[in-house]
Amino acid sequence: MLREPVELRVDDHGRVELPLGLLAEAGISPGTELVAFSNGDGRIVLRRAEDSIRDLIEKGHP
Repeated sequence: MLREPVELRVDDHGRVELPLGLLAEAGISPGTELVAFSNGDGRIVLRRAEDSIRDLIEKGHP
């Protein structure tokens, strides 16, 4: 089940709080290590580090 998009705001320290439900749907829990990168088109992608490492080993790219 995908949730409707939520509007978020970047605070004065550059932080964004993500709703727990959104994180849970993505399989991200407190303490999960993430890799972040920009697609260059206004998107920021967050991936579990373990998934990025697995893809790098199996496919040659994160």
